[in-house]
Amino acid sequence: MASNRSLFAEAPNIVPPRLEKNLSLSELLELMGQTSFEARHVYRGARLFRRMVETGDTIWLGIAGAGIAGGMGGFVISLIEAGFVDVICSTGAQVYHDLHFAFGLPVKAIYPHGDDNLLRQHGDTRIYDIGIREKETLEAQDALIRRFVAERYDRLRDKPLSSWQFNHELGLWAKETAPHPEHSFVIAAAEHGIPLFWDSLANHSIAMNLARTDLEGMPVTLAAQKDILDSAAIAYCAKGSGFIELGGGGPKNFIQQTGPTISQILGIEFEGAEQGLQIGTAVERDGSLSSCTFSESVTWGKYQSADEEKLVQIWGEYSVIFPLLAAYVLQQCRPRKPQRIVRSLPAWSKSMIEART
Repeated sequence: MASNRSLFAEAPNIVPPRLEKNLSLSELLELMGQTSFEARHVYRGARLFRRMVETGDTIWLGIAGAGIAGGMGGFVISLIEAGFVDVICSTGAQVYHDLHFAFGLPVKAIYPHGDDNLLRQHGDTRIYDIGIREKETLEAQDALIRRFVAERYDRLRDKPLSSWQFNHELGLWAKETAPHPEHSFVIAAAEHGIPLFWDSLANHSIAMNLARTDLEGMPVTLAAQKDILDSAAIAYCAKGSGFIELGGGGPKNFIQQTGPTISQILGIEFEGAEQGLQIGTAVERDGSLSSCTFSESVTWGKYQSADEEKLVQIWGEYSVIFPLLAAYVLQQCRPRKPQRIVRSLPAWSKSMIEART
């Protein structure tokens, strides 16, 4: 019997690469791409991020987890300043913790092993290896949020607000009042006209403080429906969309639901985003991979096709992977002019709504 030709025949040969002194980050990632497992996926993800930048995609960044509280906001600021991020969806907690750095509130690098009962007695709180004081950091931040509402209430009152509108005003206020505005991605987003959405209007300390300002005679009305329509309008009017998701959770689902909102709910012909990159440690077997695998997402109309060159899933902890990808595109790509989508959103929302008729 004649042997069948190998289905691997056209695949590249694996030739063990060698490491040399003074390798650049880009060269290292390229060598990783010549190996296997997640190393190859990391290089594929870096290459995809570069393609998003170079093809002019509207790039969304989803931020779950506690990376911002741990100091990763500086990486996000670098991408914002280069024009490599156009829209952000973050947990409200990360917006809240980001402002600690702008206002110089204590955030410490600690060991993750200790007596948590003793920490509580001393007024210390922690997020794994991030140490935060209850009074000097959290309660001080709470007071700043309420001060913002009081000082900018004329811009917040008597109208339903999307979360991006609230965060835009918060960022502009913090820029004027914080001693270290250069440390805040919330401020950078406001400066560059980047809509910064929350994935949830209630599940964080900012909303907890809004509950108090409501009781103190300064009610602020947040509208989830406005978040949904405004985010969908960005996806609808973008010439091309690339989604980058740090972790899963609400931010991933919020970003990816824009396609089904347009096609399934509003009844407007729309095929979903072109490209997507996710970094996370969840698996789909138990349903914990928030909003499913990329391939599965195609069946929901979240992406246009299950193309492995355009949809890259990296299994790994994003505090390790994201800095590599961010540094890679900063080295490889020319800065882009910011879109300043905040200015365009009213017209974009009108355009999408008119498409229903």
